[in-house]
Amino acid sequence: MSSQPSNESLFERAQLSIPGGVNSPVRAFRQVGGVPRFIERAEGPYMFDVEGRRYIDYIGSWGPMIAGHAHPQVIEAVQRAATRSLSFGAPTADEIEIAETLRSLMPAAQMLRLVSSGTEAAMSALRLARGFTGRDAIVKFEGCYHGHADSLLVKAGSGLLTFGNPSSAGVPADVAAHTLVLEYNNIAQLDELFAARGDEIACVLVEPIAGNMNFVRGDAAWHQRLRELCTRHGSLLVWDEVMTGFRVALGGAQQVYGIEPDLVVLGKVIGGGMPMAAFGGRADVMRGLSPLGGVYQAGTLSGNPVAVAAGMAQLRIVRQPGFYEALGDSTRRLMQGLEQAAARHGVALRTDCEGGMFGVYFDSALPRSYADVARGDLDAFKRFFHAMLSRGVYLAPSMFEAGFVSSAHDASVIEQTLDAADSAFAELVRG
Repeated sequence: MSSQPSNESLFERAQLSIPGGVNSPVRAFRQVGGVPRFIERAEGPYMFDVEGRRYIDYIGSWGPMIAGHAHPQVIEAVQRAATRSLSFGAPTADEIEIAETLRSLMPAAQMLRLVSSGTEAAMSALRLARGFTGRDAIVKFEGCYHGHADSLLVKAGSGLLTFGNPSSAGVPADVAAHTLVLEYNNIAQLDELFAARGDEIACVLVEPIAGNMNFVRGDAAWHQRLRELCTRHGSLLVWDEVMTGFRVALGGAQQVYGIEPDLVVLGKVIGGGMPMAAFGGRADVMRGLSPLGGVYQAGTLSGNPVAVAAGMAQLRIVRQPGFYEALGDSTRRLMQGLEQAAARHGVALRTDCEGGMFGVYFDSALPRSYADVARGDLDAFKRFFHAMLSRGVYLAPSMFEAGFVSSAHDASVIEQTLDAADSAFAELVRG
């Protein structure tokens, strides 16, 4: 009889056939060190690894599991859809229903196109923006991640008005040359760039609340200035709400800020844990897509019936009265408890949150940019991460990632987490 595999043995085995032993880099635990946990199953707020250990999960598959893992209504919808076939490659009535639902909840998305991943949605939105405006240049912000399309794997150039440089091998310099990278929350840079090159810019792509440099809020005034400048110069404002969409509020960050972008990129929650995403926006812009317009975009599995069924089931759950009020209360209780526990042990810690999305920073001030996050105490974060993991709490294995709470994280689960945190902070102080 073969013995039960361990996390260590599976990681060694995985590295022989999978680069780095993982299928997405952050899962490798490179920033925090140690061996990644190989998950066997999950239910509600918990994940269980192959060694049978239970963890309170605060990544939630990086956002989608807003109703908790294996929610009965979502599983039932997936099972029912799967009996009718896993894919058709032809239109279905369910695709119309989810598009109508998304449009009703996010008025900025007057028309939508379903795709299979957030990367695909962002890439397609960029192509559409360039096709609609007839311009090549795009603007993004340092620390914001919009998937791994070539145009978006770009870091800041040597000066404000120079185009960006590739941040990944394999990205041609002439592709990166069309991407401008600015500092998040910096209004002066926006004004200077648009004054100099406003007529070159096809679109500005931004996470309204960043989740890939930890949780960092966009200032309301900064967002309003972005909206004004894009309107004045004929550039499209594209909001990447892959993380914030249906996470920070039922209407996403658009509801939080009261600003309507020209295009919006969605993912994660709308797939209920299945691979599905979407991009949508103004009808006049969206009609530029093939087969109506000249911007080509296609996908064999776009609108996959099983993914659509999972997404619709989850959207029905989050639309229940009081869902976001309860989710926000749980997240705030967790953040307040973490700050109080850290203070008891003399640990510098700040937190922030919106809806079911949060950030934890080993610093004395809330960050407003990638540079602010990078100044945090990485060593303290690493030690805290492992201290919590050893106590059965699974946080993101990177200082540059947001965290997520689900509706399954009830008062008892939050209390268990805070008890673990109190002990973990004490361990940090002891060294």
